[in-house]
Amino acid sequence: MKRVLTYGTYDLLHYGHINLLKRARALGDYLIVAISTDEFNKNMKNKVCVQSYEERKTILESLRFVDLVIPEENWEQKINDVKLYHVDTFCMGSDWEGKFDFLKEYCEVVYLPRTEGISTTQRKGQVIQMFSTPKIS
Repeated sequence: MKRVLTYGTYDLLHYGHINLLKRARALGDYLIVAISTDEFNKNMKNKVCVQSYEERKTILESLRFVDLVIPEENWEQKINDVKLYHVDTFCMGSDWEGKFDFLKEYCEVVYLPRTEGISTTQRKGQVIQMFSTPKIS
C-alpha cells in the first residue's frame, strides 16, 4: 500500500482544497492529512481560523478520499510523521515548492499545482465584503 501525507489548515474547506486532496490521494492508496491545531495556528502561524480544529477534522474525516486525519502541532514534526506512518509520498501545494525537499531523504516529495482563482484568504475577504456592503432596498 502506498501512503501519501499532506499538511494544511483547511479552514473554510473549498474546491481548491478538494482538488488538492483528490490529487494527493491519486498519488497512492492511503491519504493522511495533517491539519494545523488551533494552538499551532495561533502561536506559530499568527493565524486565527473561522473553524476550530475539531470542526476542520470532522469535515476532512467525512471525505471519502481522506483515510486518516492527524494534528500538526509544530513545524518540526514532518520527519517523524513520515517515519511513524510509513509514508511513501509527501505532497504539498506548489506555493510551497522546494520548502520540503529535505524530506526527499525519507520519501518522494511532490508539489501539486494550486487551483487557480481560489484561496481561503480570498474566501474570507468575500465574506467580509458581503457583510460590510450596505444593502440597497
